[in-house]
Parts: sequence; C-alpha cells; structure tokens
Amino acid sequence: MVPRQEVDDPRVRRSRTAVLRAALEEFAERGYAGFSIEGVARRAGVARSTVYRIWGDRSRLIEEALEELNRQPPARERGAETPRERVEALLRHLSEAMASSTVADCLPGLVDGAARDPDVRRLHHRYNARRRVALVEAIAEGRSSGEPGFDVDPDLAALALAGAVVYRRLMTADPLTAEEVVPLVETVLRPAGEPVSPEG
Repeated sequence: MVPRQEVDDPRVRRSRTAVLRAALEEFAERGYAGFSIEGVARRAGVARSTVYRIWGDRSRLIEEALEELNRQPPARERGAETPRERVEALLRHLSEAMASSTVADCLPGLVDGAARDPDVRRLHHRYNARRRVALVEAIAEGRSSGEPGFDVDPDLAALALAGAVVYRRLMTADPLTAEEVVPLVETVLRPAGEPVSPEG
C-alpha cells in the first residue's frame, strides 16, 4: 500500500502514470512472453526497485494499468439519460478503445497470457467482469423500467453486445466503428416482434 502522502504528491502521481503507460506500451509491443518489469522501468525512466516496491509483480502492474488508463464513461445522474443511451455510450467507448488504443493492442497478449499463466487468466477474467458491470446494470435498469427491447437476460445481452465489439477487433480486419454501435444495440435490444430493417 502506497502511503497517502505519496499518492497526493503530484510528482509521485506523474511518476505512477508514466509507469502505467510504460507497462501498457511494453505489453502491447512485446506481448506476454516478452513483458518484464525491467523493460517497464527502462521505458518509464525509473528504478526497477521502485516498480517492484509499488506493484510487486507484473500481473498486478498490468491490471492497474488497464484500470487506470481505460476508464469507462462516468455514470450520469439517474434520469439524465435513458438505459438505451447509457448502453450506447458504453459500447461507443468500447468500440473506440478497441479500434485504436494501446489497451486494444494489449488484447492479443492478454489472451495469450491467460492461456498460459493462471495469474494472468484470473486478472483477465476479473478485469472483464468489472468492465461488464456497468453494461449489465444499464440493461437491467431498462428491463425493470419496461423499456422496449430490454426484456432480455442482462448478463447474456451484455455478453452479446460487448462480445461483438471484441470479436470484431480480434477476429476480423475491421474493428466495429462508433457509427455501428446503434445498429448493434438495435439488433440485440429490439422489441419482440419488431422486424429487422433491411439495413440492419
């Protein structure tokens, strides 16, 4: 645990941010097999002992870097937007991150690491479970309020929506664009009996 006075020190905050950015860049460039604390320290211009003292190991460092440098849009006050608009905002953020970001470039390394290392697997699952919470909650809110199209299982609908974005990033040449978010949401959260439009 870092002492509160260190966290509040602007120089320490800048140094921590530099290390977190360096961690994502190192992971994106070198993948799971090539990622090292030594490489992160070199990129950030800090002592290796500093990185070990604060984070302890590479999986904890990667997890904090992902959390800190890819924050979801903040929740608006209740009543300020509809559940559908909230779903669209979250998916737009995800699609933009997956289209072009250091976080997206880390994805292949995370998948590889999760297949080989139990610590990375747990990190990967925890991170993705936390990221889905806001989407599941928005869909559950739409269901409880009776919004058309939201009579679905919130967990399964969230997997279908977020999974489509990640699939396009990992498995095709064309990441999902922000313009495709609304059609995707309309496909998954369409009111029962409503036909698919020719464009959809």
